[in-house]
Amino acid sequence: MTDTAAVEILADVRRGVGRILVNRPRALNALTTDMVVALDHVLAEWEHTPLSAVVLASTSAKAFCAGGDIRTIREHSLDGDAEASERFFATEYRLNARIAEYPVPFVSLIDGLCMGGGLGLSVHGSFRVVTERAVLAMPETGIGFFPDVGASYFLPRLPGAIGMYLGLTGSRLDAADALYTGLGTHFVPADGLDAVGDALAHAPGEPVDAVLSRLAGRSPVAKSRLAAVRGDLDWAFGAATLGEIEKRLRHLDTAWATAALAALESASPQSLEITHALLARGRQRTLRECLDAELALTRTTIRTPDFLEGVRAALVDKDRSPTWQRASLAGRSQPS
Repeated sequence: MTDTAAVEILADVRRGVGRILVNRPRALNALTTDMVVALDHVLAEWEHTPLSAVVLASTSAKAFCAGGDIRTIREHSLDGDAEASERFFATEYRLNARIAEYPVPFVSLIDGLCMGGGLGLSVHGSFRVVTERAVLAMPETGIGFFPDVGASYFLPRLPGAIGMYLGLTGSRLDAADALYTGLGTHFVPADGLDAVGDALAHAPGEPVDAVLSRLAGRSPVAKSRLAAVRGDLDWAFGAATLGEIEKRLRHLDTAWATAALAALESASPQSLEITHALLARGRQRTLRECLDAELALTRTTIRTPDFLEGVRAALVDKDRSPTWQRASLAGRSQPS
């Protein structure tokens, strides 16, 4: 573990509860290889420590974790350093699997942005506490990539066609939507998060669910915007092909459908095709099979023009105007 990683991942054990803080606030806790290695190392060590729970949180009110440090992955691709990218993704996915199989309850406290790799750190754990400031998303199709970190496992297992919708459009969920979909398991107001670790330590023999429920505020789930459009969502995104999804959204002609269609039209056509196929197969795969398939896909995807261009537009130049290789799913060529 490097000195930097030791500062960016803070860990200790207090009264039988392992506590981890992700501490790279200026970068919205974007994960580097060293941070992932440090997290994996801590959790591996704690597997041999008698704990009642592990709590993962952030030192930033703005972000739990905004995802992987994808700008660095792009730089590796431009430099031809495939080994560095392979090391990042392989280590990250190993950590995702470790969290899913962890021997004690794993509790993530999601306050602020939780995107991409942030969902990989949290969703595979037993409990995901969201606050009123939580924002969850898998926005990868907008940068020429695809939902990874086991998303091809957890998205297809959300109710109805919600996972396909989230994976293709990158739509953001607030706390109400997170709880409605099941990506969030409990709602605790932001000013009550600090009490979670102590409450778990005070009640080591009590079910974690009961402790979290006692701390919970009134759930905002009744305000879920996804719940209000669920029928249309399941019909449109339950279609067998991308072309049929697009056709059904046009037929609906509602504000929600128009926004979903706009998200698809702004995404990388290549990414949409990869994502649709990946999620369609994911329901019949185990988590480890999904992670293996995603790792294989990263090797080719991060070298494609769409990935290099998507990350440039979103994170490097920040002009938000990527020029994809194809202008649409129908394969219309770009204007010369």
